[in-house]
Amino acid sequence: MNSAGNDSPGNDSAGTNAATLNDLRDALRRFAAARDWDEYHTPKNLVMALSGEVGELTDLFQWLTPEQAAHAMDDPELAWNVRDELADVMHYLVRLADKLDVDLIEAAFAKIERNERRFPTGDLKPVE
Repeated sequence: MNSAGNDSPGNDSAGTNAATLNDLRDALRRFAAARDWDEYHTPKNLVMALSGEVGELTDLFQWLTPEQAAHAMDDPELAWNVRDELADVMHYLVRLADKLDVDLIEAAFAKIERNERRFPTGDLKPVE
């Protein structure tokens, strides 16, 4: 069981999520195909939906103090909403990357490498 109390396909017997990003991508492909939504999942539409979901996540934190935000997951209702919106963001991001044939893991690690050059340890200003 995962922290949400269910046995999703990515959970192993210890309750640890063993699913990969590719597993999620494939599940989202199946979900969209089963509903004939693929024609609507264009990059433009997915970016717009992603932006909307990021906005919904932002709304949850908008008027919290920094301390309240740091403890958001201590409030069961807020924690549920945060998880739900993060899942929506993740779904649209993975679906968008799939449509654009972007390997998110590769892109993320490449970005870390670029940021390591831009922001060397001990340096407070970006390197241009």
